[in-house]
Amino acid sequence: MKKTISRRTVLRGMLGGAAVSVGLPPLEAMFNCSGTAYAAGGGLPLRFGLFFWGNGNLPERWTPTGEGAEWSLSEQLMPLAAVKDLITVVSGMSLHTDNIFPHTSGSAGILTGCNLLSYEDGREDGTFALPSIDQLIASYIGGDTIYRSLETGVLPGTDGNSYNGPNNKNPPELSPHAFYERIFGASFREPGEEGVVDPSIALRRSVLDAVMGDIQRLDTRVGAADKARLDQHFTGVRELELRLARLQEDPPNLASCLRPEAPSLAFPEVDGRHPIRDIHRAMADLLVMALACDQTRVFSHWFSDPLNNKLFPEATMGHHSLTHDEPGEQPEVNMVTTFIMGELAYLVEQLSLVPEGDETLLDHMLVLATSETSRGQTHSFEEMPLVLAGGACGSIRQGIHHRSYTADNTSHVMLSAVRAMGISAPNFGVDGGEVSDGLSEIEI
Repeated sequence: MKKTISRRTVLRGMLGGAAVSVGLPPLEAMFNCSGTAYAAGGGLPLRFGLFFWGNGNLPERWTPTGEGAEWSLSEQLMPLAAVKDLITVVSGMSLHTDNIFPHTSGSAGILTGCNLLSYEDGREDGTFALPSIDQLIASYIGGDTIYRSLETGVLPGTDGNSYNGPNNKNPPELSPHAFYERIFGASFREPGEEGVVDPSIALRRSVLDAVMGDIQRLDTRVGAADKARLDQHFTGVRELELRLARLQEDPPNLASCLRPEAPSLAFPEVDGRHPIRDIHRAMADLLVMALACDQTRVFSHWFSDPLNNKLFPEATMGHHSLTHDEPGEQPEVNMVTTFIMGELAYLVEQLSLVPEGDETLLDHMLVLATSETSRGQTHSFEEMPLVLAGGACGSIRQGIHHRSYTADNTSHVMLSAVRAMGISAPNFGVDGGEVSDGLSEIEI
């Protein structure tokens, strides 16, 4: 994949004690995916997004008919009709990790390619042994923005499964208004906006600088387990230090960046039900603009947790209860999954409407949508649901359906996603979940 550099890049050095600079000729790396120079003189970055929902699907109503570019949307995927040419559906894939704890084992398997790590105190379930795919990618491409990654959710009580490592989870923001204040509040400046930099930012940076010596000395006085805990803690401290520094810099000059309107302060229940669609769309709009303004290049959006039992519109009981207790062909389970796909379609469409150079924001990113199981009733690891949207700057095919007839490992898709971000990863996963090859059928 082609990397980009600014057309204003110069070579700098010293000659006879004086600073000198030499400009560069036009290079391919100074142009976008279409070979057109960026108006702002800088490269448009790759982005990655994870869209996750809990309790799976109904494979017989999910799997498309036809393959390659000649395919038709299934009943559950029909809400994606308007963006069909922008997505790729992968079916027939399976998790090759252990299925011990319902839902949580599947979440670890799909997002890390590794078995769930049991808690040392014997509690059921466990924690992720490795970073989740969003954080793996963020560790490579998230360092140049104010926020290394952003985590958001929709349903109340959602905890998400964005992990930096064992026992180190990134909780999602569930309030659109609080998310707006965090990203687009007082510290945010639109391109070209003078603004006033908060004077306390410099003081906060100075405080962090002052304690770094003590941090390093403390690290030499503790054992291995405490060192690991301290490393997690101080990684966050260092990221905060970088974030404060970037808040003092001029904002990136991206043409589509605008301060969005503030969402409602609260989203009250309607007839005792959470306004899921309204909250999701408010959060999705903010995520799209956070990417357009280069506030972050990685997000994980937790539409619902694994094992959630939230009451969806028109459903007669919670989602998890429906997957186990609804008899027959489970029409309400089907309705809930179809509803979620409609909200995924909204996010994809909004990303496709943001112009960037001669292309769109969606052209320069990849959204991976998945769940922790296929059929929720049986907690099956076969026929895992996988939808990809966006071209990742020409790295991922769009508008196709690929089906595996040999229950191939889902980690192949994950490795393709990681490599599409320009990351030279040799593998993805561990033991049974490990692969060293991406899924060539979806790659360009």
